[in-house]
Amino acid sequence: MNRFKLLAVVATVLLGATAGLASAQTLEADMRTAAGAYERKDMATAVRIWKVWASQGDPEAQTLLGAMYWSGEGVPRDHKEAARLYLLAANKGYARAQNDIGFMLAFGEGVPPRDDVEAYKWLTLAIARYTAKNQDRLDQAIKDKATLARRMTPAQIAEAERRARAWKATTG
Repeated sequence: MNRFKLLAVVATVLLGATAGLASAQTLEADMRTAAGAYERKDMATAVRIWKVWASQGDPEAQTLLGAMYWSGEGVPRDHKEAARLYLLAANKGYARAQNDIGFMLAFGEGVPPRDDVEAYKWLTLAIARYTAKNQDRLDQAIKDKATLARRMTPAQIAEAERRARAWKATTG
């Protein structure tokens, strides 16, 4: 390869890396801006930013936007849309979304019919993925899973655990 072709390849690689870094910095900055707007009760700004990133497949934005649809903050209350967004993020391995869709399925919140086996699977996955910084959410997920297990048969629990073991995160 001649020097000019080599320089062109190096330049292309560097530009790609720089664009990826800039995108990550933009996501981080936008997420901070949206969180700040949410804390200030500027729901229009939070929704606008989270919609952009949710549409690009960011699981945190999908989950936070889903929570807004679940509660009706800044958007019309829509449990079906909340469940759709949670499921997108849950399938990517995002613990809070796994917890939230598990809760919705377990307690019939916007996703009829209730599905105990799928709920148990999602709660199991969330519990396995939460970190120490999410201790409150982890503790609640453990309680929700125990409540759910009390109304399930051993066969249902075994099926849910099989599904959790077989689950693989999606990308994109």
